[in-house]
Amino acid sequence: MNAKKMVSSGMCMWSIAAGYVLAAEPVKELNLYSARHYQTDEALYSDFTKKTGIKINRIEADDNGILERVKSEGDKSQADVILLVDAARLWRAQMHNFFAPTKSKYLDERIPANLRTNNEAGGVPWYGFSTRARVIVYNKATVKKGDVDTYEKLADPVNKGRVCTRSGTHPYMLSLVGALIERDGLAATEAWAKGMVANMARSPRGGDTDQIKAVASGECGVALTNSYYFARMMQSDKPDDMTAISKVGFVWPNQNAGGVHINISGGGMGRNAPHPKEALQFLEYLASDSAQEYFSNGNNEWPAVPTVKVENSALKSLGNFQSEKVSVSAIGKNQIPAQKLLDQVGYK
Repeated sequence: MNAKKMVSSGMCMWSIAAGYVLAAEPVKELNLYSARHYQTDEALYSDFTKKTGIKINRIEADDNGILERVKSEGDKSQADVILLVDAARLWRAQMHNFFAPTKSKYLDERIPANLRTNNEAGGVPWYGFSTRARVIVYNKATVKKGDVDTYEKLADPVNKGRVCTRSGTHPYMLSLVGALIERDGLAATEAWAKGMVANMARSPRGGDTDQIKAVASGECGVALTNSYYFARMMQSDKPDDMTAISKVGFVWPNQNAGGVHINISGGGMGRNAPHPKEALQFLEYLASDSAQEYFSNGNNEWPAVPTVKVENSALKSLGNFQSEKVSVSAIGKNQIPAQKLLDQVGYK
């Protein structure tokens, strides 16, 4: 038998030649369940496959969709790695026991302690791999920067009828309130939330880009947004975006009072990961210099690894800032009291 015949058997390709059978290496792969919806992540995944030979099978949905899928799959879940956006969602996944605690000296050395959840007996359930700041934007024609340079000042009577935010049920809002509870205590945060409700220009609605545009149009005087949305609009060549950015001022809040609130995009290994070795390789890759640069240059996020330098021109133009030191684990843990507090004060 001179000709070779290739037949498939499971994940292997079998070569049948004259007198013997050779088995090729199994195809390496991992199943990624991701709530990151950024097209720029394509390069991130391609780079990992190129470096390791590991194929990535992706399931993509919003955070709730990913969480519900893992929940419905139960012990049969095929998730090797679960990526979510926001500490509140990561904490929720941890409480549902969706993660397999990971032991990795490399990850522990690369990711600062305040950007990962606490160690458990078997390791760390999840890590933050990129950061984003919750910043303040204001209408330059109608609002003085000094009146809105801290989160606390947004609740001051001087800003009555000016404030716009996302819904009080959104994780971005819950995480900010969770951080304020950790920093200032429950009573002070409740008083702040009451002041925010009193100062609303309209009922909370829309996404972060909507808040920026509402400030530019004059519907709102001041709003909260994640930093990468602002940076994205700065880089846009759309006339509407360029006009909006020209009318809006940008503030790093609380630079002399605890620092700007920082949240994360992060993830961990699935509890029933069928490919744990490949999953750990991918998690460690996300903490590498090359992956951290993709987060920064591709999606206007800051690297979680402090030694990685940011080369993104839009981010550089925003200047340096002081960030809060609150642990993202504490922020996630506080989401339940945060929601209760917001409900009590009528924060829609």
